Amino acid sequence: MSCQPAPARPYVLLSCATSIDGYIDDASDQRLMLSNADDLDRVDAVRASCDAILVGAGTVRRDDPRLLVRSARRRAERVACGRPPTPVKVTLTARGDLDPTAQFFTAGDPTRLVYCATGALEKTEERLGRLATVVDAGEPVDPAWLLADLATRGVRRLMVEGGGTMHAQFLTAGLVDELHLVVAPFFVGDGRAPRFVTEGHFPWHSGRRARLAEVRQIGDVVLLRYALSDRCPTPTPNPVTGG
Repeated sequence: MSCQPAPARPYVLLSCATSIDGYIDDASDQRLMLSNADDLDRVDAVRASCDAILVGAGTVRRDDPRLLVRSARRRAERVACGRPPTPVKVTLTARGDLDPTAQFFTAGDPTRLVYCATGALEKTEERLGRLATVVDAGEPVDPAWLLADLATRGVRRLMVEGGGTMHAQFLTAGLVDELHLVVAPFFVGDGRAPRFVTEGHFPWHSGRRARLAEVRQIGDVVLLRYALSDRCPTPTPNPVTGG
């Protein structure tokens, strides 16, 4: 048995855009655009600063995200620093029901990691083993164990992009250092639509408020940056900015 200490977990940055009433999508078949061009460029810069990007299997199925750094300049800067052009792609699945033609597996050429519940391991390896590294993550998948495993793979900064179930799992476990919450200037008003997080017991509540590190206007949306651990830096001298 190894006596090596467990590696420190990566810095975890959770990113989400919502409507004013807290929805991350509507109930239609079309993806709801909550952000604007300037904010999407900001998200691209955040992606470029990270070693890995994580989304849940539901987001892979529903949104079919590419999870790539879009800016050629940012990709070149990463390469110049000895890093791959785009971060590692990471997803979690309990059942292994992922389409091998999804852009998670076909767009770009980054390392791809699929953390899978033990019960679906054989199915997932058969379906996706040629396209990604499939990792037995236990039953059920433990986010803390996943972070420790990512640390052993060289991931020091992780961006969690969704969806609501993933956000809730990492937040309720107290595993998020920084939250970027963008609020779009409209309402969805449909109880069938997915919300920012699912139900759970969160470490931040009326008796323990999260620390607001920054407020930034980006065109017609607002970025709220919350520091959820002491690892998150706070801008000085004034955290509230406009533009």
